[in-house]
Order: sequence, then structure tokens, then C-alpha cells
Amino acid sequence: MTETIYKATEAILDGTVFICFIAISISLLLLLYRMIAGPTSPDRAVALDTIGINLMGLAALVAIYLVTPNLNDVILLIAILAFLGTVAIAKYLEKGVIIDRDMD
Repeated sequence: MTETIYKATEAILDGTVFICFIAISISLLLLLYRMIAGPTSPDRAVALDTIGINLMGLAALVAIYLVTPNLNDVILLIAILAFLGTVAIAKYLEKGVIIDRDMD
């Protein structure tokens, strides 16, 4: 009895992960289009940040599919890099430079 419940739960989880893979893949393709053909630079920056969030979700889905917690570090690394990239793009859009070299 418990083994049939376990197999049913595993089948539901596999189906859900597969559907989520497809949804995130479609989202990444649409965001890639927005990043390339975005009408303004802030649109491209938002698309790039959202691509980072989707990559975090994709890494989490891979961790669920492989039943391993080893990809948690990868998810955190993607989050840090996406945050730093967003800050750099925002600073560039605001001031026109990323690193200020004021030699006062």
C-alpha cells in the first residue's frame, strides 16, 4: 500500500518538474527576446535580472529532479551574480560609468 502511494507521489513530482522545466524554458526564450529587442535600456536590465531569477529556478528544479542539496550553493552564487549585475547596470544607466575614478 505505501509503495503504491510512494510511486504515485514520485510520478506526480516528476510530471510537475517536467511542466516547470517547460514553463521556465519558454520564459527564458521570451526574456531573451526582450533583452535583445527591448525598446529601452531599463527594459533590457529588467529582462537580464529576470533571466537570473529564472536560472535560479532552473537550478532548483534540477536539484529537485536529481534529489540532491548540492546545487544550493550554485543557486546562491547565481543570486549574488545577478544582484551585482543589476546594481552595475543601474549605476551605468544612472551615471554613465560603473567605476568612478575621482582623483581629488
